[in-house]
Amino acid sequence: MNIKNPKSLIESYFSWPFILIFIIVIANIILAFTVPHAAFVLSPFIIVYIAAAAYIYLTRKTKLHAALQAYAMGASDVHSELFNEMPTPYCMVDEKGNVLWGNRRFEEIVGNDRAAAGNIMQMFPNIHEDMFLRDDVTLEIHSDYQGRKYLVDLIRTRVTTEDGSMPSLYDPEMKTIAVYLRDETEETQLRFALDREHIVIGLIYIDNYEEVLDQTEEVRRSLLTALIDRKINRYISAVSGLTRKIEKDKYFFILKEQFLSKMLDDRFSILEEVKQVNIGNELAVTLSIGLGYGAETYAQNYEYARTSMDMALGRGGDQAVVKSNENLTYFGGKAQTQEKTTRVKARVKAQAFREILESRDKVIIMGHANSDVDCLGASVGVYRMATTLGKRAYIVENTITSTILPLKERFLQNDDYPEDMFLTGPQAVQMVDNSTVLVVVDCNRPSIIDEPELLKVCKTIVVFDHHRQASESIQNAVLSYCEPYASSACEMIAEMMQYIGDGIKVKGPEADAMYGGIVIDTQEFTNQTGVRTFEAAAYLRRCGADITRIRKVFRENLKDYQAKAAAISNAEIYRNAYAFSTIESKGLESPTVVCAQAANELLNIRGIKASIVLTLYNDIIYVSARSIDEMNVQVLMEKLGGGGHRTIAGAQFREGSIPEAMDSVKAAIDEMIKEGEAS
Repeated sequence: MNIKNPKSLIESYFSWPFILIFIIVIANIILAFTVPHAAFVLSPFIIVYIAAAAYIYLTRKTKLHAALQAYAMGASDVHSELFNEMPTPYCMVDEKGNVLWGNRRFEEIVGNDRAAAGNIMQMFPNIHEDMFLRDDVTLEIHSDYQGRKYLVDLIRTRVTTEDGSMPSLYDPEMKTIAVYLRDETEETQLRFALDREHIVIGLIYIDNYEEVLDQTEEVRRSLLTALIDRKINRYISAVSGLTRKIEKDKYFFILKEQFLSKMLDDRFSILEEVKQVNIGNELAVTLSIGLGYGAETYAQNYEYARTSMDMALGRGGDQAVVKSNENLTYFGGKAQTQEKTTRVKARVKAQAFREILESRDKVIIMGHANSDVDCLGASVGVYRMATTLGKRAYIVENTITSTILPLKERFLQNDDYPEDMFLTGPQAVQMVDNSTVLVVVDCNRPSIIDEPELLKVCKTIVVFDHHRQASESIQNAVLSYCEPYASSACEMIAEMMQYIGDGIKVKGPEADAMYGGIVIDTQEFTNQTGVRTFEAAAYLRRCGADITRIRKVFRENLKDYQAKAAAISNAEIYRNAYAFSTIESKGLESPTVVCAQAANELLNIRGIKASIVLTLYNDIIYVSARSIDEMNVQVLMEKLGGGGHRTIAGAQFREGSIPEAMDSVKAAIDEMIKEGEAS
């Protein structure tokens, strides 16, 4: 029972006899008028009862109150002694954190620390006054004090102090908080030690094994592989790990989690060390490393390592990717991506794609939002492959930019193409059935595709992309061909067209669109251009691509040209190596395109390692970043939530102003320089 005010309870107890006296007297008066004789007989008894009640009230009340108070004080003393001798550190504080009372164990912990003894917030800085102001305070807080770790329990009570010792449990005048401390130092240390004993599983692949050996004298090849083996074995042995070579260019290793921090601290120095191996090989050796840890089983850690390796290879190699649960961390990626000259992968993917098309009746082709020429060109290339195999194909275009409008009009005005060749996203969603395959081109990030709903309703998904992979990707694709070595999505599709079947006949508008995609993405064959890029371009020329016609399509209007010139004129140089500028979007048909073109032009300035141009369009700040070979702008843009290629990347800001966005980019550059990823 919660006795809030024992004094008032005693008063109530002693008042009941007088209430009964009042009732009896009234009843006797009424009786005197009806039965006078009975009232006369009852009156002496009433007088005796009144006298007895008065005597008891005057003599026994004080003694009873004193006895109850003595009992309460005795109970309080018992409680006080119990709390005082309790092995758990315990104290009571008011709503400002002032310590009202603490038991002996609490005082032993505090010792001579007067500040901590006076206020709990001085003892544990991560406890704040606003925690005490809530009506229902029941909190658990992990905190440190004098090198020990404590679990602090805060529980609101309603008590007050009577004599300066332990607060009484009977008076609600003061709101207080009970504080219990539990020392969890040893438990934390044991848990930390156990975590450090967990196993980390890793994979190491040599990115360019065949290419390096091909350019190395035959008599030196065995020595080269031996030197690479020794470098890798020494590196893993230095962290008490175990390495096994599972294939000629693949390694498996394990180590304890406590040694992983050393690899993270040196940012996987083996990536740079192995590049120094040179016994006459013209190409530098590059590695890809994938690590997985933090899962409940070794098998799951191995899957993490495989996922990390796929991500490292998908981003162009020469880097390490570490996966723990849902977190991915990237290291390296400085080297220029080296082209793969073999077309084996393209042939295999083309045959797999043909099998998928033959098992479906309908093909929906979709790229990223705000489609560009490469996206459109790749889409019409897939359209041609699908229609050649007798399938109904449709291209999804929600937004038509001025860049692709001239190319698209050639299809709309041509009677060889059906009127429903191009659909909006909602129209495409309505057409989906069990025999539909969705082909995503020039994009592998669900957040930026043109119609996200299609990913949810389509059961069969195919992805063709040439961008380096980011943490976000389309996970449920039955066929994924992501080739960061390719210059463009159009290059990849042009190669596949040569292997998917003999009956492919590319028409002029299709060849123009695909050739234009290669021209735009390679900046007229000056960026990310390899042997296979020129071979794809030659194939499209044979199919009827007209260079003159394409050049006319890509001519700029006067306002775009003036805006680009203004951006170059107003450029700001940051750290003597990074060019920043902005584009005024007002009056421009495609501000984002002009933004990218201005970034390309700024690279022509001597000494510029990277160029960054920003523009505000439709309440979104678009950032275009470009470089030649001295900086990985993909890593830069990923720090801002974007992505792209090593030399071509971008990001978006949906909040803030252009100056704030520019400051964020500069801060990211500073961070990369600090981490050794840029100079």
